[in-house]
Amino acid sequence: MSTAHEIASPRVSALDRLASVASMGVPRPWAADPYSEALVTGRGPLFLRRADGWLLPLEVERWCARADAVDMDVLEHCEGAVLDVGCGPGRLVAELAARGRRVLGVDVSEAAVARTVRLGGQALQRSVFEPLPAEGRWDTVLLIDGNIGIGGDPTALLRRMSQLLSQKGLLIAETVPDSEVDERVTVHVVSITAGAHGTAGPPFPWARLGTSALLRLATRAGWRPERQWTSGGRSFVALRNRRDRSRSTTAEPPNSTAVIKSQRDRNASPDRVVAEL
Repeated sequence: MSTAHEIASPRVSALDRLASVASMGVPRPWAADPYSEALVTGRGPLFLRRADGWLLPLEVERWCARADAVDMDVLEHCEGAVLDVGCGPGRLVAELAARGRRVLGVDVSEAAVARTVRLGGQALQRSVFEPLPAEGRWDTVLLIDGNIGIGGDPTALLRRMSQLLSQKGLLIAETVPDSEVDERVTVHVVSITAGAHGTAGPPFPWARLGTSALLRLATRAGWRPERQWTSGGRSFVALRNRRDRSRSTTAEPPNSTAVIKSQRDRNASPDRVVAEL
């Protein structure tokens, strides 16, 4: 199991820097308007905007709806206890919970976590780069709806996913349909309506990866590619963790109330547990 000490060590300094930003008074992306407003209403239009003006539509209505057929297919691949990183308004967490599965959503957005809880899921408001419950014990981690872009450094994110997963745990990531896309950008979440300039949230680093690009990074990082598929115009990759657990120590099982409380007590940043597990 990866400990809080390991997360803060020099060999994961990229994660350290991201965690520091999350705990300083710097506005968190996805944690303030216009994203929060869109989640409250369940409607867009909402976009990621690059510095050059390019806009990527965000599918707010789909995220706020029930899990669809493509989502259901993804969930069929999940094993054991599931951690949904960047869970958004919680459709996947809620669906897994309704099936009686052990599942936790994690998101920096208070509005997203609150909506997840209202749907019957369990969720924690925290950055994935901060200490999380049951590190090293999750059977499946999800990075859906473009969340492979979190932090703008896919290599650092893959390293963090390896820390969260069990030794042979499964990572399921959604990729860009264009298999060769591999970009690191700075973006804003913006809301643009007809005849208006729109409002923008704070800038933050983001990444976009197609399947081929992700597989190249993951293979170099020691992951074992297990499956790739497309469904409903969306693309996915399943990767098997190969983390060496020889240095691991005992950890509480996923979805343990004791783990949530101990992690919260150790963490000095203003995290909020919205649902006790």
